[in-house]
Amino acid sequence: MSSPQTLDSVPAIKGGMRAVQAMTGQPEPKVGVAEFISVAERFGFSETALTRLREVLSEADLPKVGPHLGRYYGSAKPSMGDRFEALAREAFQVKHAYAVCNGTAALTAALAAVGAGPDTEVIVPAAGFIATALAGALLGATPVFCDVDSSLQMDPVKLEPLVTNRTVAVLPTHHWGSVCDMGPILRVARRHNIKVIEDCAQSPGATYHSQPVGSIGDIGCFSISSYKLIGGGEGGMVVTSDDLLYDRIRQASEAGGLWRPDRFAAPRYDGELFVGGNFRMSELESAINVVQIEKLPDIVTRHRRVWNHIRQQLPDVEQITWQKSNDPEGDIGYMLRCFPKDDELGVCLAKALKAEGIAASYRGSEGRPDWHVCNHYYPLMDRFPEQFGTERCPVGTDLYNRCLTLQLNQWWSDQDCDNVALGINKVICAYCTPIESS
Repeated sequence: MSSPQTLDSVPAIKGGMRAVQAMTGQPEPKVGVAEFISVAERFGFSETALTRLREVLSEADLPKVGPHLGRYYGSAKPSMGDRFEALAREAFQVKHAYAVCNGTAALTAALAAVGAGPDTEVIVPAAGFIATALAGALLGATPVFCDVDSSLQMDPVKLEPLVTNRTVAVLPTHHWGSVCDMGPILRVARRHNIKVIEDCAQSPGATYHSQPVGSIGDIGCFSISSYKLIGGGEGGMVVTSDDLLYDRIRQASEAGGLWRPDRFAAPRYDGELFVGGNFRMSELESAINVVQIEKLPDIVTRHRRVWNHIRQQLPDVEQITWQKSNDPEGDIGYMLRCFPKDDELGVCLAKALKAEGIAASYRGSEGRPDWHVCNHYYPLMDRFPEQFGTERCPVGTDLYNRCLTLQLNQWWSDQDCDNVALGINKVICAYCTPIESS
């Protein structure tokens, strides 16, 4: 077939004319103004505001290729993911931080990094969301439940008898703004050469003996989601100061090798490369979370002010045990919890507190199933039947059922706190007997 008359028939490499001089098609950004407006709609701006945004914006204001919202080769620099991780390293006082798509991914990457898999065991608390146990099960490891104490955190006294030659990690979970008793937990782990992975999903910004949670064990895992103290959607963070564990966390989270200096090269050392997934956080989520993590210190300060203002006004009584604190100065305190002596009193107290205008809830022994206590972890029961039964973790089952919870609000004024404390005192004094000070 003869060449078109408009083109030189001699190949360009041999001195002929190039067939392609320039492209005349005009590209449009893959992601452009319409997507930006869609995000603005999700933020809830009024139609008037959206109209003004449309009037101000134009496709001409964007680069020809548009923004790159994935964290990948070619992502816009400076990367929001890089910036988010830098802020996390500073906030949690660690050497390394890696942003992932959610808290469960953070736990999964951390457990893969320490070698959790078939024929291994990971020790998790009896009270706390099922995700901590599920992450181990996803990798083929057996979750072993450790009972809690009156702090509702993992009981260090119950930990050591659970350690076997198959145990690779213990996951103390800092629940509901409080912190675990990390000192004795670390001592047990070090005696048996097992890793400590802190699940900090519900207590970012809390400290234990002035050290940020997440930086105390070998790895710290955070959930940065709409339901946690910070986060605007779905997100997670894994932190560590161990170089080797950091490499393994990235391999578990980014098995495509994007994290490596030479992406497709052979392993640089034994164990560097293994089967992983793709848990990277997007640049869009990172952009939100850069702002969120900068708010964390003020959020923690406000919560602590409210908790302390109310708690110091409350008496000790015979029929109620207040939740134990492993570090009163380190807890965040966005919930106030206590344990009435029985269901009858718990129901009465909750009802009376609501009548005072105070948000309170009491679960009770007949409460509906809840995936925050291990004897209701139904997705795991058929696979690990030997780990279940109320006799395994009686304290966690009892305390979770017998827990009276009062939700606190970081935005309450001192007057609000005084009014709430007054209402609690009215109810406690009506139903309970004060403990006389000696």
